Amino acid sequence: MNDEMVSQGVATPEKVRPEVVRLEGDLVAAGLPALRSKLKEMVAAGVHHLTIDMAGAHLVDSAGIGLLISAHNSLKKAGGGLTVIHASKDVMELFRTMRIHQHFTVSGS
Repeated sequence: MNDEMVSQGVATPEKVRPEVVRLEGDLVAAGLPALRSKLKEMVAAGVHHLTIDMAGAHLVDSAGIGLLISAHNSLKKAGGGLTVIHASKDVMELFRTMRIHQHFTVSGS
């Protein structure tokens, strides 16, 4: 079963299983190379539904927004989607101002 997991006796495609990435710092240019690599690896491995937990992040810069949009586009192209959870009040305000919430699901802390 290469691309399947068995859950309660029923085989389900692995791509349906959502993965969670918990940020351990702000979503800014300095920390993006490692995160970008991780997200690319996950998509290449068949992850199509991804949740970014931003409880550990308080700032997002333009590079961070670009990474989220890029991840969203890659996941959407693969038939999946991106969800952002636990965004701070300031980050939620930024996402609303930039209308990011119209492209993928965003929820606050």
